[in-house]
Amino acid sequence: MPNRLAQETSPYLLQHSENPVDWFPWGEEALSKARAEDKPILLSIGYSACHWCHVMERESFEDEETASLMNEGFVNIKVDREERPDLDSVYMRAVQASMGQGGWPLTAFLTPDGRFFYGGTYFPPEPRHGMPSFRQLLAAMLDAYRNRRKEIEKASNQLLDLLRGASSPEGRPQGSRSAPGGGGAGEEEAPEAHIAKIGPKTLDHAARFLAGQFDPVHGGFGPAPKFPQPVTLEFLLRFYDRTGKEEALGMVLATLRSMARGGMRDHLGGGFHRYSVDDRWLAPHFEKMLYDNGLLARVYLHAFQITGDPEFEDIVTSTLDYILEDLRDPEGGFYSARDADSEGEEGLFYLWRPEEIEAVLGKEEGALFGRAYDVSIPGNFQGQNILHLPRELDSLAKTEEVPQEELDSRLGQDRASLREARSHREHPFRDEKVLVGWNSFVLRALAEAGSTLGRADYLDAARKNATFLLHSLRHEGRLLRSWKEGESRIPAFLEDYAGLGNALLTLYEGCLEPRWLEEAKELADQLLELFWEEEEGLFYDSPRDGEKLVVRPREVMDNATPSGNSLAIELLLRASAIFGIDEYRQVALRALIREAAAVERFPSAFGRLLSTISLSLAPPLEVVLLGRTGSREMEALRRVAHRRYLPSRIVVGGDPGKLPPLPLLEGREVRSGRATAYVCREFTCTAPLLGPEALGRELERSVRRTLEVDGEPQEG
Repeated sequence: MPNRLAQETSPYLLQHSENPVDWFPWGEEALSKARAEDKPILLSIGYSACHWCHVMERESFEDEETASLMNEGFVNIKVDREERPDLDSVYMRAVQASMGQGGWPLTAFLTPDGRFFYGGTYFPPEPRHGMPSFRQLLAAMLDAYRNRRKEIEKASNQLLDLLRGASSPEGRPQGSRSAPGGGGAGEEEAPEAHIAKIGPKTLDHAARFLAGQFDPVHGGFGPAPKFPQPVTLEFLLRFYDRTGKEEALGMVLATLRSMARGGMRDHLGGGFHRYSVDDRWLAPHFEKMLYDNGLLARVYLHAFQITGDPEFEDIVTSTLDYILEDLRDPEGGFYSARDADSEGEEGLFYLWRPEEIEAVLGKEEGALFGRAYDVSIPGNFQGQNILHLPRELDSLAKTEEVPQEELDSRLGQDRASLREARSHREHPFRDEKVLVGWNSFVLRALAEAGSTLGRADYLDAARKNATFLLHSLRHEGRLLRSWKEGESRIPAFLEDYAGLGNALLTLYEGCLEPRWLEEAKELADQLLELFWEEEEGLFYDSPRDGEKLVVRPREVMDNATPSGNSLAIELLLRASAIFGIDEYRQVALRALIREAAAVERFPSAFGRLLSTISLSLAPPLEVVLLGRTGSREMEALRRVAHRRYLPSRIVVGGDPGKLPPLPLLEGREVRSGRATAYVCREFTCTAPLLGPEALGRELERSVRRTLEVDGEPQEG
């Protein structure tokens, strides 16, 4: 008989709706029951693509005896961490503080008022490797709650004080005051002067730190398991742009090539898996997450803008094409994930045996494909084969005595044939909920790639996605977090507002349609109203009128996605440059300075924040484009404006009769009846530029001038 989760929309919660556990979704019904019956809460947090979440469900939550113990002693609450990042943040931090590490599934035991007193991650059905069985844990927690209540009260209160301190900047209790940047000279200096002083040193220190962590053989940072870290790679590209230091660019390009040639990338269907369990990017954890692919598509696009390497362009288009084909809802939203498992086995959908390939391609062609993609009878992964490219294809062409173009063509046809054959296998489960924050990463990548590569279909998909998010995930002027099959229930968080605001600015820059600019400004204003605390000088992740948890969540470090804090600062810096609103910039600088000490200590945890520091130091390169929308001349100018990697660039303009009221557009006009461009820095502009060649030359000069000014070695 289904439990209460059958009424939910989250695919993860629905997966547990047939468990014999009397699950509740998080809400007042469950919390009231716990208080009324004086029962501890067993909180289980996971997500649909989580392999060990499925394992624990099979071993424990589907077991009648275990479920009986849970139902008798606890109020059991199941949460989808992707829908409720606020709850996940609070209780993951509690587990990490008490146990030293965290992960999913997250298992937490709470008092009826929501205070944490014990927890961990996965627990086995039988004692193993020094871990108690889950049933033993249940008995111990229930005994402690009934017979040692004072100990639990003391421990939960101590941990609550710790969490409240951790949720405030630099460990201070919420509501305390301090000087920007943690005291010292920051007390006397304006934000502009303070960030100008500390920013370059912070960026240089971070780049040196990352160089010390870099794997020169396989790319990436640190030992296995290796994660893609797109925000860290983006920072290094910005650092290269600011300083001209080739080492930073080299680390990024080596990492991007290794990831794309390894098993991390799906060489048949496109897109990337979650992370690599080994140090050479061969064996991935096979789930595919929307956010990884949206964020990585932008990094590869920027690498293409810098190098012109067609390999990077191909990776961008194959990644975005995968998203559009496999993860797009007909209404325009993008689904969250593909699971790692199919037929009860992780990665089975993606693995191959030589005889399977030969059956599709034939003996001779199958052998060639196997030599290219490391397919063998022993296999490279548990007796089967993960497709990857262990060597350059030009060297294979020489070995095979096949012209490079012919080899590329044959392998392309082979991949298409194998992809079609693979489509008849049982597909991994697809999580079809739409999350605003994650969609914003793809929206931004589509808009930027569309304008850079001249892909009108990408811009159309971006427009449709933006329209869908603003219509279907907004109620009474406020964003909602999640949508599935027409239902949206959860108020949006900081990362949703900030991520979508940034994406809409990029969409405006790509197509110069004023409506996206207007929507982005509204989101920036709402962000300040709902999440910014003026007295404390910081952003929180949940709105001030949102659900009151034991701690108001505030996560400033990046995780798999950029922190909401860093996205908010980026949005305000970009919006200030476009709209000429200094308040946006001053708030952004205050928030940046507030985190400066933590960024200095843990640079690898603040990739996007490091990029915003870089953005705050560089005067924006302002490109104004005026002309009839859709005309050939205007499209040529727009393509040139976006062709280069110019991270401080903003693009404004449009049809002269429909221009938005922006300071940059005042006094600008079309010359000689032709589409016209201006290139400006801090509102000082060139003479009018006619034609894409003239604009391209001026942008090239701007790049050289930037390196001459910013490329000098910094102190520290």
